[in-house]
Amino acid sequence: PMGVIRLKNMLFYGYHGVNESEKELGGKFEVDLELSTSLKKPGFSDDLHDTVDYEAVYKTVNNCVESKRYFLLEALAEDISRSVINKYDIDAVIVRVRKPNAPVSGVIDTVEVELKRKKSDYA
Repeated sequence: PMGVIRLKNMLFYGYHGVNESEKELGGKFEVDLELSTSLKKPGFSDDLHDTVDYEAVYKTVNNCVESKRYFLLEALAEDISRSVINKYDIDAVIVRVRKPNAPVSGVIDTVEVELKRKKSDYA
């Protein structure tokens, strides 16, 4: 039986983008994760060791966003996906990376990239 753990609207500061101002000044990035895994064991045991440690996942995502630089949101999302799937006992992940106030000629709230990956995608 599968379950989903969601970490919604994690906020980080990073230096991703193509424009010089984005690379020099940086900006805010928002990340959502949906982790698919069996939640049966922790549901009965009520033990942190039987589930995914949300704080550890947060730190992994933080490391991807704040310690590296990418031109594209797609590349950042792929790095987050690969890091989370390889480090934690999950079957699949959905990653959404948003860039509020993206440098677009026009009025826009945010730009978002979404990836869906399974463990087998990185085997």
